[in-house]
Parts: sequence; C-alpha cells; structure tokens
Amino acid sequence: MDSIKVFAPATVANVVCGYDILGFAIDEPGDEIILTKNNSNKIAITKIEGDGGKLPKHPEKNVVSHVIRLFLEKINSTQGIDIELYKKMPLNSGMGSSAASSVVALVAINELMEKPFSRQELLPLAMEGERIACGNAHADNVAPALLGGLVLVRSYEPLDALKLPYPKDLSVVSVHPHVDVPTGEARKIIKERISLKSAVQQWGNIAGLVAGFCTNDLALVSRSLEDVIIEPVRAMLIPYFYEMKQLALDNGAIGFGISGSGPSVFALCEKKEIAEVISLKIKELLNQKNIESESFVTKINDEGARVIN
Repeated sequence: MDSIKVFAPATVANVVCGYDILGFAIDEPGDEIILTKNNSNKIAITKIEGDGGKLPKHPEKNVVSHVIRLFLEKINSTQGIDIELYKKMPLNSGMGSSAASSVVALVAINELMEKPFSRQELLPLAMEGERIACGNAHADNVAPALLGGLVLVRSYEPLDALKLPYPKDLSVVSVHPHVDVPTGEARKIIKERISLKSAVQQWGNIAGLVAGFCTNDLALVSRSLEDVIIEPVRAMLIPYFYEMKQLALDNGAIGFGISGSGPSVFALCEKKEIAEVISLKIKELLNQKNIESESFVTKINDEGARVIN
C-alpha cells in the first residue's frame, strides 16, 4: 500500500466536570488526511485545505508532520511521506481540532506502515501533537478521537486511558460561536489552587457522571453535569454562555457545558428531536446578538478515527 485516506472525529473534552480526564468523540465534524509514500526520505506537506491559510506548511511546525516524524523515528524508518490535510472543522473551536489532526495523521501512517502499533500505543504520540499545538500534552481530546466513544483518562503518569459504557442513543448538539478563545489563553486563567470544599463537590460530580453513564441513569448524568471549578472562569470568555445554557435546559437538554476550552458549547439530549430544537434556538439567540455560528446535531462516535480508503 502506497497511499491511504483517513478520517478523525471532533471531540468534546472535559464533559463539564471532568477537566483533562473525560472526553467523547462525535460523528461530525472531523478532519481527513491523505498520506502517500515518496522516494525522497522527506516528510512534505503538499496541500492543506479548509484552514483559511492559517496552518503552517513547514514540516517542523505543523502538528501532522510533527507526529508523523515522531512515529517514523520510533520505528527507525526513513520513509518519505507526502501529506494532504483537509480541515473540515473550525480551528481554535474547542472541538479538538489539533487533536483530530494528530490522530488522523498517526492512524494513517500506522496503517500505511503495516500497523506496528495499537491505538493505545499511538496515544502518547498523539499527546505530543497536543503539546506543540497548545503547550500541554493532555489526552481528553486525542484519546476519544483515537479510541472512539467516551474515554476516561484515569492517570497521566503512568498513562491509563479506558473507554466507558454510555447510552448509545444519546444525541449531541455542538455549537461553535464565531468568537476567539485560544486554548492557551483559556488555560492560563484557571486557578492553580482551589478549596477542599470545591474539590469534594467536583469529585462527587465526576463519580456521579461516570456512574450515570455506566448504568444508563440519565437523571444521575443530568445532576452530575455540574462544574464548580473550571466553567465559572471560562464562561466569562464565551458571550451569552449562561443564556445558551438556560435555553438548552429549558428545552429538555440532559446537560449543557463548554466543549473543551471553548468557545464551542455542547448539550447532551435524550432524543434527536430535542437536540434539533436546541440547536435551532441557540443559533437564533446568537443571531440576535450578531454572533455568527455553526451547529451540528450528531451522536457520540464509538469508532474513533477510521480508514476511508
């Protein structure tokens, strides 16, 4: 095989209360990549589409070429690779754009080189892509994009990420307001110290959320989708966040929160019909406030990155 095309999905990191340890993949949007072997012993980015000219084509500065180089070094290969990247999701959106790029590149090169690594073994390399993208090698986006479904990062040292059960018929609303909230800046404003009272409340919500997903107890999931540490700080960066949240809850959402570091937001819904109503109403609200947006009504993606051809 000399060429391959792969898709990697967008993700919702944190899932409200699980900062840096919980995330799930969604069916759409996502990124696509085409890798082709060449005889130059060099990695070259030949095309990038959908980024508005914002992403660097220099192989030392782009996430996709960076993780491919790390992969080839790991298997002691000098194989040359031509890269075509098709960004089909917004940058700096809180939907795991850099994670999708890392994952789509690694799954593609792994397949092209006859699969020397499992998906779990690719995870540390994908995290290195996150390190150069936003300065922090977190896994709550790359793990679900790689593994699919709902993922818990139990530990970073040693790395331990595992898929959790969840109700398969849930619908997800993902809305991206066209406002700028860079991931690095959103991390800087988070408090380094919190009270024990807040920590205990957050731990209870995380445990309740995991238990609710595992037992299909949507009422417990709803009660547990509360963040007393990160959301109150980051919500200040997202215009009309609490208005969107109240609108979603009033129209039947199980829960609502910030997707990753924002500005995208998401709602979990029991039925697609509820999700479609919420999507429409949030877009109408943002339109009234003269904020452009795009929204997706989708489901949790249980497969993760996949080969297209």
